Amino acid sequence: MSATSTPRELSRRLLLGSFGAVGASGALAACAGSSAPPGAAPSSGAFGKGDTYTGPKVALAFWNGFTGGDGPFMKQMVEEFNKANPNVTVSMNTLQWGDYYAKVPNAVSSGAGPDVGIMHIDQLATNAARRVIVPLDEVASGLELTESDFAPVVWSAGVYQDKRYGIPLDIHPLGFYGNTAQLTKAGVDGLPTDRAGFEAAVKALQEKAGVKNPFWVTATWPAHLMFTSLIHQFGGGIYDGEGAKATFNSDAGVEAMQWLRSFIENGASPKNVSNDAQAVAFRQQKDSLTWDGIWMMNEWEKVKDLEWAAAAVPTIGDKPAVWASSHNFVVTTQATKDPNKLAAARAFISYISERSIDWAKSGQIPARNSVRESAEFKELKVQSTLAEQLPNVVFPPSVPGIGDVTAPTFETAVNEIILGKKEVKAALDEAAKKADSMLDANRKKYQA
Repeated sequence: MSATSTPRELSRRLLLGSFGAVGASGALAACAGSSAPPGAAPSSGAFGKGDTYTGPKVALAFWNGFTGGDGPFMKQMVEEFNKANPNVTVSMNTLQWGDYYAKVPNAVSSGAGPDVGIMHIDQLATNAARRVIVPLDEVASGLELTESDFAPVVWSAGVYQDKRYGIPLDIHPLGFYGNTAQLTKAGVDGLPTDRAGFEAAVKALQEKAGVKNPFWVTATWPAHLMFTSLIHQFGGGIYDGEGAKATFNSDAGVEAMQWLRSFIENGASPKNVSNDAQAVAFRQQKDSLTWDGIWMMNEWEKVKDLEWAAAAVPTIGDKPAVWASSHNFVVTTQATKDPNKLAAARAFISYISERSIDWAKSGQIPARNSVRESAEFKELKVQSTLAEQLPNVVFPPSVPGIGDVTAPTFETAVNEIILGKKEVKAALDEAAKKADSMLDANRKKYQA
């Protein structure tokens, strides 16, 4: 191996070796040199195929942020993989997402981090640029995974600088939830699908069902997710196609925020609704209609006597669009030091992906077509209903640092507008100026 080989070149060669692309042990040894660990150069097929691993015993560190109700679902799947693959011990470490993204880069660089991890779609480019994670094109090809196996929107979103850095596990969009008992009392047949129907339903809920505030608009989470959906519905976007400039202060952005703000102004929503307070109100049946993540479905199920249904986010603008994110499997640079770990990681990713119907039950939409098209998935009423939104999903551009721009810019502007602290256009303009500065700084920081 050349002394000037980069970590990415090394990871590519080791990945190829783990798939048996380098058939003889001597071929990989010649590349890796004498520093290769014992068993680092297995013969072709020694690691099994697909979701099995038959190489030497190996421990695999798997980190994620599944600290909520989704955690036990993933823990069970990890345990089942370990039983099916006795030569692999996958240990799962769960952190709050904020701590996770702060700790992973340093932990990986010190060799004390994850070998395999989960990252949201807007974090892939950042961690690729920081050399925390490695390209997975060979993982995808080794598992014979192509775009045709996944929802196209999530498959393409995992690419940065023409290389794939994520194998998508799921898509989790906003959903539209309604209190069906209150809607029936108001004379509304089903959840409305468009602007006229939505506004009429809110009015009927007030006048006929006696619900004082049928649609609570939060000042924080998930208001900026609602804004993202709406601005795209009105023909705009948060950023331009390259992620180089903020565009959320467009006419579409103004119209989106004015529509949200109108429910506070006309009394359909209380003022100063705090983070997730609308979800508490929905549980208490004080809020008849709410937009929230698909993952909330299991929370609603826990509430006795709450009659509810789910539907696609209504089309308030000219075209359907909905915010969503996605959990993706990643492999870290730490794992490239041992081809056994790479092979075990491949098997683990394949195993969970193929069985993501179990993950769907945690309140997720499987990214894999074969799982979504199964009879078992179609029996999951909420998940299959919200999966109909996949053609309308919007993701942020694949640009390093893009995930860090949200909170201090348009999320802050949405908060100020909802609270009545600033006028719509002024708040969006100020935030867009700050976002442009941050995007420019990110280009220099990541040399993108």
